[in-house]
Amino acid sequence: MSVTPLEKWIMEDASINGRDSMEKYQADRIKEITNYVKNNSSFYRDHFRNTCTTGISSLHDMESLPFTYSEDIAGFPSRFLCIPQKYVKRIVTLKTSGTSGTEKRIFFTEHDLSMTVDFFTNGFKAMVDENDRVMIMMPGNTYGSVGRIIKKSLDHLNIRNFIYGPLKNSDDAADFIAKNNINTLVAMPVQTMILSRIKKSVFLQNIKRVMLSADYVPEILIKKLKTEYGCQVFTHYGMTEAGYGCAVECNLQNGYHIRENDIYLEIVNPETGNVLKDGSWGEIAITTLKRQAMPLIRYRTGDWGCFETSGCQCGTFLKTLKRSKGRIGNRICFEGGRHINMIELDEVIFAYDSVLDYNMEISGDSAVTALYMLDECMSDTGKIEKSINEMFHDNSINTNVVVIARKKEDLSFPQNTMAKRRIISHNLL
Repeated sequence: MSVTPLEKWIMEDASINGRDSMEKYQADRIKEITNYVKNNSSFYRDHFRNTCTTGISSLHDMESLPFTYSEDIAGFPSRFLCIPQKYVKRIVTLKTSGTSGTEKRIFFTEHDLSMTVDFFTNGFKAMVDENDRVMIMMPGNTYGSVGRIIKKSLDHLNIRNFIYGPLKNSDDAADFIAKNNINTLVAMPVQTMILSRIKKSVFLQNIKRVMLSADYVPEILIKKLKTEYGCQVFTHYGMTEAGYGCAVECNLQNGYHIRENDIYLEIVNPETGNVLKDGSWGEIAITTLKRQAMPLIRYRTGDWGCFETSGCQCGTFLKTLKRSKGRIGNRICFEGGRHINMIELDEVIFAYDSVLDYNMEISGDSAVTALYMLDECMSDTGKIEKSINEMFHDNSINTNVVVIARKKEDLSFPQNTMAKRRIISHNLL
């Protein structure tokens, strides 16, 4: 057992020697970054107009700062810029999760991108070495894309790696794995599951470990990759707003360690905004500590999060974030406060190896589930439908299952983009 390699990197980068100095460093950086944005961002100049940012001397003091929301960025992204636009090296446009589909733009300087490269370089030290060959199943066609960042970090470690891109064809992906002697994947969770179920023999013969990223990871998928394929499974929590990388597991694979030199995380009550104690589930809010182009202060991510109450068994002083449960709004709400989260649906539906993916749409008192299944395994349909019905039987919802059969040779898959999975609901509860 070894301490997460992130610890040494963070200690050297932040010039700290333990938890107390870590928190002192973070408080100092928060004071500096809030004054930086107040002086350079027209949004934060207005946002902090009635807030004293010079009096921050502890992490507790920052709780007086107002939150930043996704809608703020979507409304006027350029108002967040703290530098002349000529110094921006990458702009990422994202769709918001709202019904309007408003776009938000995230800006990065070369320095901002380099910090993420450093994070991944040190995070990967717990996962791979020079004997490994890594297939990066992330977009990598443009400068500063997540695939290019991951490649650059692995290049720093002298690890042979290949940008393949998101899964579009299982035969082609399997041939690529065999041709290049790939033993490690960096990929989205459901795309990894699809490939493992269609090309099971390739996984059993070639793939020794995976890093799952860019969406929350169902526990049933982690369990199946470990027990049925003998893979080591590392998971990563991140988002574009945080510069792609945020937190990653050590070799114990039991929760994320955060890049605490660059990002400060809070867990807040989704309704009141009050900061919660360690061990309580709430909404993750991030503050970027060293971003140049577009720092974010107390940005409400909309993601579930919870800090462990005890330290990681690897021995690090860094805080440990429990594995993500996904989006807070990614659930079906019923009258009386009852709800079903997508994570609950995943654990039931993905337990069947015949399922490649699914989506669910709610309208009124009806729930329609589209199952993407292997056509030679249609016998599971009745059992899956029964399992879904049992989840909804107390909530006055009529369920209907539509099966979309897929041949192993099909070229298209339901998840061939970087879009995060979500339940589509037309109800307002």
